[in-house]
Amino acid sequence: MATDYDAPRKTDDDLSEDSIEELKSRRVDKSSSSVDVDETEQAEGFELPGADLSGEELSVRVLPKQADEFTCSRCFLVHHRSQLAKETNGMMICTECAA
Repeated sequence: MATDYDAPRKTDDDLSEDSIEELKSRRVDKSSSSVDVDETEQAEGFELPGADLSGEELSVRVLPKQADEFTCSRCFLVHHRSQLAKETNGMMICTECAA
């Protein structure tokens, strides 16, 4: 619920002036404005993190480093030769790491 910090605060005297019936009616008004939501419809198709994936197999095709690629000596990622920023003593550095 949003709070207006610029609004004047109620003192203890102001709070004691509210009648019990008025406070009860406020509480009833707040609870009647809530919306009933059927949670079972929302839960369908929702998968929790950490679900059991032991029966799943991942298939990823890994290609070896190509002739026009290099491995950066700082980030250890494989980049295309066009990303080569500098080479010092056989240590190749990509443009992202050189920046």
